[in-house]
Amino acid sequence: MTVFCILILICFSWFYFRSNLQITEFVERESELRGYLEHSPYLTHVIVFLIYVIATGLSLPGAAVLSLFIGWYLGFSRGLILVSFASTSGATLAFLSSRYLLRQKILDQYGDKISKINQHLDRDGAFYLFSLRLIPAIPFFLINLLMGLTPISVRTYWWVSQIGMLPGTAAYIYAGSNLPDLSSITNSHASAILTPQLIAAFIFLGAFPWMAKLAMKFFRRTNDSDAI
Repeated sequence: MTVFCILILICFSWFYFRSNLQITEFVERESELRGYLEHSPYLTHVIVFLIYVIATGLSLPGAAVLSLFIGWYLGFSRGLILVSFASTSGATLAFLSSRYLLRQKILDQYGDKISKINQHLDRDGAFYLFSLRLIPAIPFFLINLLMGLTPISVRTYWWVSQIGMLPGTAAYIYAGSNLPDLSSITNSHASAILTPQLIAAFIFLGAFPWMAKLAMKFFRRTNDSDAI
């Protein structure tokens, strides 16, 4: 759904604003960004890391688009490491804010969901949080806030979130890392831009929630069979 919305936004922007768009201006901005990364790599990585932590910590929208951008900007390996730790750091900040600062406000608004989550945690433990991270039945920002009001420890919340969000993060970063540079777009035909890697990345991104859901059902069924 996120990828579909992004594509719709891109198409709408192109057809509506194309008479006023000058691709050379965007290419120049891209060159500046690449220049920052080349001349100040450590500072650039720190800034990008902090931006992602703030965005997730404050539950701001657009984390998916930001992940795609970081994959495009930093590449797959560096982007994956940075976003993986930044997303978990931001989620933990939101978790701590919920536990120590926003408790009553969140209880007033989502008190009914808290009791359901506690029931699942009592039954499945950390595996329940893992399944929520892998298959976001509840939006991630809401998971961060609601989990802060449960008995789960910060340490458990951190490592389960780190592992649970990693596959989805990898999917977004891989898709972003296969997006072409703007200079390539200006100098290539559509057939050169839509590479098999890029097409495969977006197919995987769209199919990932479905695949994760099937995997979790299989895992639960296996556990239930072993328990009998």
